Amino acid sequence: MEGVVLSEISNRIKQYRLQNNLTIQELADLSHVSKGMVSQIENGRSIPSLPVLINIVDSLGIPLSVFFNDIQQKEELVIVGKKDTYESFEKEGTAGFSYLRFLTKTLKASTIDIVLLTLEPENYRDKVTTDAFEYKYIISGSCEYHIGDHIYSLEAGDSLFFDGRIQHVPVNKSNIPCTMLIIYFFEVK
Repeated sequence: MEGVVLSEISNRIKQYRLQNNLTIQELADLSHVSKGMVSQIENGRSIPSLPVLINIVDSLGIPLSVFFNDIQQKEELVIVGKKDTYESFEKEGTAGFSYLRFLTKTLKASTIDIVLLTLEPENYRDKVTTDAFEYKYIISGSCEYHIGDHIYSLEAGDSLFFDGRIQHVPVNKSNIPCTMLIIYFFEVK
């Protein structure tokens, strides 16, 4: 399932459960799954099998057509991630490992190019385009990202995902260098 679609399904299950004044345990009992499974699904940490998803939706008393109405992959052209909104999660059997998810995005088959960019202060250039989707993670410093007619202010720990076919340019207006990790996703044609 696409990340955005999975997130929407998880949010809807929780929304309908709360509207029905059901606890996680009550929904688990009604749908014949464990309390832990319902919790993981609601928090986007587990992808339910189709039979489990149908049982949960049925247990909520919502027709499938109503539950899935308007759920579709919405193509975001620009996704800004602020460090305080990243999702932390744990994998079973990985004690001592702390994971932090910045971005989940499924694209068509692509070639990935990963680079590190240091943008010196007051260094300007004209807007450019690339034939790739781009993910930027600010490691240190800060910058403004000009994309189309919009300006996004980014600081260390923030991230940005956008369609590089839109004219764009980073601008460092500070007096210290800005270092960012860049991942380019080029479609295979």
